Amino acid sequence: MKKMISEKYFALALLTLTLFSSCKKYLDVVPDNVATIDYAFRNRDEAEKFLFTCYSYLPKLGDPSYNIGMMGSDEFVVNYPTKYAYDLDPALFAIQLGNQNIVDPYANYWDGKNYGKPYFRALRDCNIFFENVDKVVDLNAGEKKRWVAEVKFLKAYYHYFLLRMYGPIPLIKTNLPISSDVNQVKVFREPVDDVVNYIVQLLDEAAPDLPTKFMSDASELGRITKTIALSIKAEVLVTAASPLFNGNTDYSTFKNADGTQLFNQTYSKEKWDRAAKACKDALAICEEVKMKLHEFVARTNTYTLSDVTKKQMDIRGAITEKWNSEIIWGSSNSYSYPGWRGLQANAQAQLSPVGLVSTVSQNLAVPMKIADLFYSSNGVPIEEDPSFNYAQRFTKTRTGGADTKYYIKEGMTTAEVNFNREPRFYADLGFDGGVWYGSGQLDDNNPYYVEHKLGKNAGTGNAKNFNISGYFPKKLVNYANAITYASNSYTMEDYPWPIMRLAELYLLYAEAVNEATGPSAEVYDYIDRVRTRAGLNGILASYAGHSKYPSKPLSKDGLREIIQRERLIEIALEGKRYWDIRRWKTAPNYLNQPLTGWTILGATNDTYYRVRVIYSTAFKQRDYFSPISEEAIVTNKNLVQNPGW
Repeated sequence: MKKMISEKYFALALLTLTLFSSCKKYLDVVPDNVATIDYAFRNRDEAEKFLFTCYSYLPKLGDPSYNIGMMGSDEFVVNYPTKYAYDLDPALFAIQLGNQNIVDPYANYWDGKNYGKPYFRALRDCNIFFENVDKVVDLNAGEKKRWVAEVKFLKAYYHYFLLRMYGPIPLIKTNLPISSDVNQVKVFREPVDDVVNYIVQLLDEAAPDLPTKFMSDASELGRITKTIALSIKAEVLVTAASPLFNGNTDYSTFKNADGTQLFNQTYSKEKWDRAAKACKDALAICEEVKMKLHEFVARTNTYTLSDVTKKQMDIRGAITEKWNSEIIWGSSNSYSYPGWRGLQANAQAQLSPVGLVSTVSQNLAVPMKIADLFYSSNGVPIEEDPSFNYAQRFTKTRTGGADTKYYIKEGMTTAEVNFNREPRFYADLGFDGGVWYGSGQLDDNNPYYVEHKLGKNAGTGNAKNFNISGYFPKKLVNYANAITYASNSYTMEDYPWPIMRLAELYLLYAEAVNEATGPSAEVYDYIDRVRTRAGLNGILASYAGHSKYPSKPLSKDGLREIIQRERLIEIALEGKRYWDIRRWKTAPNYLNQPLTGWTILGATNDTYYRVRVIYSTAFKQRDYFSPISEEAIVTNKNLVQNPGW
């Protein structure tokens, strides 16, 4: 989010939170500091500060330490999971290891503790804004409508975030007065369908009064637009139509104490129809504001890039290029630590053999299961491509040649699994022998490359600063960052974290239409838009020509599997996998597999290229939703705990 939102009013946000912290320990009671609230709405400038206080609760999605979708999923593995790894706090990694708990839950957005934000307080603040905005004497009608719409969106989004984490939640439609008796404030959880409908109602009310795009790029980047509102509505409805929420009989006994059924037990195809329409509406406005998939344009013409490198930068830049044409919603208030600390410093590899830069941490690693996920160069899963040496992918090595020099350093030996992969594999991942374009070397005929064996520049040479698996999340590192070994410095170029981008919306639409009506030319078209940007042939041609299962895209079930894999690849390492494999109810298939990597203490090909288990992970039925804290359950006897906790 623009710095004016994330920093200018940070002090006021802290003051607001401090003032409100003395409220009763229930979900929606108005604080009694009325004089303070009146002051906050005495004029436009003060009211704008309160508006940005409502924004201040947005999750820090670009910060791995706080993003449950990153640390809590199996896309990342870290060293020292119970300690601080310098500038990365991997506490949420405990969720992967099966160590979530009810006493002090990790990523607690219910109470605002342990790497979570206080989202019921956020909802109170949104309601306080609605109750008081009419008091602002110098706020013109047009601006007021827009501000109200923005806060309606934020209120919907905070409800949605809680829904994904906890399932059925209380709806905080209005604040109860401080005089409410104890029974009034002890609220019940509401059925999932009611929660979804209320979120959609808020988004529908907000959208007409929001601008379709930023009114001023100089001051409003990160503010909510109609395009954002409709795109998030599409995501909400796809989530609601997915197996976790749509006729999930696993929760047939999940009821309030008064007997209210919290999960509808009947599958509804109409939910997919509704989701498909919402996606189509969102795509229409994206087209109206001329959004398109990112294409790389070099900032300097000093070097002519190969088509291979340019294609990788098309992919990588969709994340790291500031406010590019693909970003529907970006938020930089969730991104950076002060100074050199942050996501990129942990994703960056040490790249020079002449020395190390102390501020390049290398603590974020990618497990081998994610590397396996990417397609072969023929655009189909490696386990389905007869031409890919799947059986020997880990045990055989090969030396890079002139034909692979833009992917793998010529003359360097690496594992078979790193050859003949799709462009997204090379754009997203760094690995031993892999080329790493950028970071100060902009000639792709003389690029940096990764050396990860013991004793090498990116290898295990520091007690804490090392990559534990052998795969680096290169996708998250801006190519314009520069490592200067002579001065021991690493300069980073920030970028807004992509909460939603166009490629993701294309795949949401393809998923919804396939579930609603089955395979069609339109479904193939939206999948192929993403594949074309990724340098792949269309889905029908790829499967017909290169898969063991050529007819797979022709059935709803087969195409569902393809769309899910396409999504897991396209938005890999962006913190979305955590939510997707839950809503699809496929989480046990992935999260009960161990996290593996190369034997990083190996100094030779024979000793390094051996697969080892780094950690064993655990996922149970209860882990589809986070637990409500024991304290909250004790405080409000009307709350029922999530099943299994």
